[in-house]
Amino acid sequence: MAKRSFTEGNWRKDPWFKELCRALSACNTVDHVAAFLRDVGTLTELQAWSERFEVARLIAEGRTYREITEITGASTTTVTRVARFLQGGEGGYQRALQVNQSRPLTHVKASGHHHEAHTREETLASMS
Repeated sequence: MAKRSFTEGNWRKDPWFKELCRALSACNTVDHVAAFLRDVGTLTELQAWSERFEVARLIAEGRTYREITEITGASTTTVTRVARFLQGGEGGYQRALQVNQSRPLTHVKASGHHHEAHTREETLASMS
């Protein structure tokens, strides 16, 4: 069987991709999402995704590309690519940035039984 490949015309319709999206949307806490992403992605992929999201946040804040590369260590190519998708992509960065700013993240203790709402900064600090 030939290896599957995504194109701009087919990626959203791919059944495997749809299942991945369903699995992500079923995660209802930051810890569940983190565990799922760690199982699915390599540490290098997780770092790259995290870096891109931080770049998007800094662009939305109005930071210059030079400031962003100094703060994050991302290449100017990455910053430019993220900016392009922020402006003309699918709207995913914008929705995620809005959600991230408008609601506290939910954190579940290791026991899995206790839910606490934390500020974004508290939750991110606890994950490091």
